[in-house]
Amino acid sequence: MTLAVPGRLVAGDRAPLFSLPDADGSPVSLASFAGRHVIVYFYPAALTPACTTQACDFRDGLQSLTDAGYTVLGISKDPVAQLAKFVERENLNFPVLSDESLEVHRAYGVWGEKQLYGKTVTGVLRSTFVVGPDGTLEHALYNVKAKGHLGMLRKKLRLA
Repeated sequence: MTLAVPGRLVAGDRAPLFSLPDADGSPVSLASFAGRHVIVYFYPAALTPACTTQACDFRDGLQSLTDAGYTVLGISKDPVAQLAKFVERENLNFPVLSDESLEVHRAYGVWGEKQLYGKTVTGVLRSTFVVGPDGTLEHALYNVKAKGHLGMLRKKLRLA
């Protein structure tokens, strides 16, 4: 049995709706994907080694996810200009969205205290959510590892 942590979402919760700018500054709304499965993942910072590894794993595995009916959206606190560099440098083939206000981060419970090199800091908790076609969360995965994350997610989704 998993105990709910205050402020964190669990499977069965309604996914908080959002509309955020992508790397081109165009708004992307979760509501526009109603009726489809959506993987929403939060990462700390574009153009950093671990976040690049994770994004490139999604990039390289996107076709198999799309074939299985999943859409991928990445969200960070980076400004749009930083995301544009990230998309261009890494040839990302899915939307990455800017949440500079951290409003969506807080709604999903992914902004908070974490351990970084033995120190407690406040920041983004690398996390992934799978939103079902009806808008409820099928999976709420907090503090995931960047490396190997897609493989773990594929097993949870029974795609491996």
